[in-house]
Amino acid sequence: MRDIRVATVQFQPAASDKAYNLGRIRHFVTEAAHSAVELIAFPEMCLTGYWHVRKLSRAAFEALAEPVPEGRSTRDLLQLSREHGMTVGAGLLERASDGSVYDAYVVAMPDGTWAVHRKLHVFEHPNICAGDRYTVFDTPHGCRVGVLICYDNNIVENARATALLGAEVLLAPHQTGGCNSVSPRGMKPIDPAVWARRHEDAAACEAELCGPKGRGWLMRWLPSRAHDNGMFLLFSNGIGPDDDEIRTGNAMVLDPYGDVIAESRALGDDMVVADLDASVLPTSSGRRWLRARRPDLYGPLTRPTGQEQETWRVRFGE
Repeated sequence: MRDIRVATVQFQPAASDKAYNLGRIRHFVTEAAHSAVELIAFPEMCLTGYWHVRKLSRAAFEALAEPVPEGRSTRDLLQLSREHGMTVGAGLLERASDGSVYDAYVVAMPDGTWAVHRKLHVFEHPNICAGDRYTVFDTPHGCRVGVLICYDNNIVENARATALLGAEVLLAPHQTGGCNSVSPRGMKPIDPAVWARRHEDAAACEAELCGPKGRGWLMRWLPSRAHDNGMFLLFSNGIGPDDDEIRTGNAMVLDPYGDVIAESRALGDDMVVADLDASVLPTSSGRRWLRARRPDLYGPLTRPTGQEQETWRVRFGE
């Protein structure tokens, strides 16, 4: 890997309004180009909107999805990528050739190539399908990139498998914070009154978004995905009202030691830019630990325990 300048974005998508959402992506890509950014990450399902889809009829849900790469959104991302010489990652609903719909993340590259990751752990709609593979690929910028979408990052094996496939940079697009977790020490809903008064009392709103309902919860575990696996990590997220929940933003870039090297505390759409120093990768703790693995001991990781459940059951405690 060589040194590379990256950006990650938080913004509030409009429900089912692809034109508006693409406009926000275009805005931030243009701004990033002014700063010579080569790789930029946008949030999960930011082209379609996120939490409202669970209420859509099957027909409306399927109509919101597009094929990849033939669909309009992917073609627009590829055009933006070519125009600015930048690799651009953004989330949408993908409709596969057999009609299956996935929570997917498209990464468009300036040489015309593309990659798509299908979320492995899904719960967004009764008719959504789960992906069945990891996504790691080389970019024209001299770095190898992996993608894990939101809940995918919660499962430690996913980050390790992505690192073992050679990922040096992990894109981690989310729509999180402010969720009503069944765990008593997990996330909880953001107070709508505090959000509504964010312009009058910014300090109170920042404390709400950055406390245990948002950033505080993330910082319990997200840095370990970077640290334990020796990867840079680009966390992108929604911000503000998302149907009946409020996302917490906190866009950030972490280095392979799990340290935050750039982050946003903005109470609205924002972008952070960071320079990734490739020289820290080889001697990072996680990268060295990968070399000390004992695969002969790891058989239990691949054997079912009988406790496995569908992600939506775990997520909602049903």
